[in-house]
Amino acid sequence: MEDKFCPCGSEKKYDECCEPIIKGKIKATTAESLMRSRYSAYVKHEIDWIVKSCAQSAEENKIDMEETRKWSEESIWHGLKIIRTEKGGENDTEGTVEFSATYTRTGLKDVHLEQAYFSKKNGEWFYETGNLIPTTVVREGKKVGRNEPCPCGSGKKHKKCCAI
Repeated sequence: MEDKFCPCGSEKKYDECCEPIIKGKIKATTAESLMRSRYSAYVKHEIDWIVKSCAQSAEENKIDMEETRKWSEESIWHGLKIIRTEKGGENDTEGTVEFSATYTRTGLKDVHLEQAYFSKKNGEWFYETGNLIPTTVVREGKKVGRNEPCPCGSGKKHKKCCAI
């Protein structure tokens, strides 16, 4: 059964929180609400929203749609934490949201820590750019040996598959 609460951590139902923003039924009212919808889009694999919510086109942002989709679908998303916001309110035209998104991918638990910049154009918030803040990756479970079967399920040895 799918969790009824929004992945963004608001404790609201998804269909009353980020889904209407992602589906284009309503606009994000703040930079933080846009950031929350973008996180939820990763969890729900709504990659088109990730691109559409950017100030620049996919080509200008150099978004690799396939890699972004892969990251979204291959990750187990653990949660979003808003660390701080600066401006980005309903009456502002720019804002900053510092956040962390915790996820596990290929057995490694990681934290995506970013200071994201947003702009409001014609009454609509957009993601402009972000600065990644370095973090430490923590392995979940035992390390896979080079000669062991790859955990991705390919049937190949790890050294000939994902360890490359």
